[in-house]
Amino acid sequence: MDRRHFVISSALGAAAASGLPLPTPALASAPSPMSDDTQIPTRKILIAGGGFDTSFIRYMAQLTGKSRPRICYLPTASADAQDGTIRFFQHCAPLTVEPVVQNSFIESLSQTQGWDEVFLSMDGIVVSGGNTLNQQAIWKAQGIDVVLRQAWERGIVLGGASAGSLCWFEEGTTDSRPKALSIVKCLGFLPGSHSPHYDSEPGRRPLYQRLIASGEMQSGYAVDDNAGIYFEGTSVKRVVTARRGAKAYHVTADGGRAAERVLEPEWIGG
Repeated sequence: MDRRHFVISSALGAAAASGLPLPTPALASAPSPMSDDTQIPTRKILIAGGGFDTSFIRYMAQLTGKSRPRICYLPTASADAQDGTIRFFQHCAPLTVEPVVQNSFIESLSQTQGWDEVFLSMDGIVVSGGNTLNQQAIWKAQGIDVVLRQAWERGIVLGGASAGSLCWFEEGTTDSRPKALSIVKCLGFLPGSHSPHYDSEPGRRPLYQRLIASGEMQSGYAVDDNAGIYFEGTSVKRVVTARRGAKAYHVTADGGRAAERVLEPEWIGG
């Protein structure tokens, strides 16, 4: 007989001997149903075709719902370039945010927190531009891709421009290889394809339309520099711009041709 059962049996025996009423054994209670107030976090991604500046970081901060959100900059695609980190801090300077930078080229002596400890403690994560192909390879080797999905599913706002917008889709057009623009496969949080820099790099628009028209690439979203799209779950919630004339587009295949539909944006520029 273990100690717990011995104590209970002794107490019951003493009560019986004294003529006291015996307690009624408690029935095991059924697990309580989930409260109606329990909510699954809203998954949020904010992309820009190029130029994730103060206007976009301000909007990301608003999407977190926090008064002073922690916003992390993840510059893997730029090989942790210092000039990008400096620009990030400059963009954050006018805002009520706590800016954090997490490099990917690290070693364990100085990097004492795991990727999950870092990223899952943030309210928003801004991914830099740069080489998307290298970014994806490093994330997968390090397990960062898995933690970013956990962050997304927890409602941490993800975002970025260029490689920082392309990375969330299934595929898109990239300049990450020598000689020419090509197709890159990415995380697939958002279905379909993406083309950043739609108005600023001459080869982007014709290639994207040709690939979609031929069926080599799925339909998707093309975005000008300084314009952006906010997704809740995998659906477009809002189209925004910080530059007059910059827009976003939904591009689909239509009878062997590409059909481009303009998504008129709302102004978020400061």
